[in-house]
Amino acid sequence: MTIEIFDAFNRMSFLNINRITKFLHEHLEDCKDPKNAISKSLLYAAKEIPSLGGYAFVMKKNDEIIGVVVINKTGMSQYQSENLMTYLAVHKNYRNQGFATKLINKAVNYCNGNITLNIKKENNAIKLFEKNGFESMKIEMTLRKK
Repeated sequence: MTIEIFDAFNRMSFLNINRITKFLHEHLEDCKDPKNAISKSLLYAAKEIPSLGGYAFVMKKNDEIIGVVVINKTGMSQYQSENLMTYLAVHKNYRNQGFATKLINKAVNYCNGNITLNIKKENNAIKLFEKNGFESMKIEMTLRKK
């Protein structure tokens, strides 16, 4: 297994962005984000659109993607985390083998500053994040403008 790190300096090709987007869309079972939202997070991380950038950590076995973590930099500190974990997914055939933990650890050790994630309260992955040091600090509420 290898973990490749993409950012503003180690750029993702648009072919890679499309491949990673497709992987995340297929393997994010508790997340119903459309492909264009997932792709935008990757474009933000790669600084292909105006942004502070971020990182995509892509775990592969041979050439097959088996897991991905996407982190977007927020540009904030002290009152918000410097990083937002937008997506984490592991291929269905490789779950419960420690790969998500390896991806989380790689991201935590690589990123400067704190990392926040938004997760639905009924998501099964909450225990995984708690096991890896994440804690519930706030309740997030969203006003959706019509």
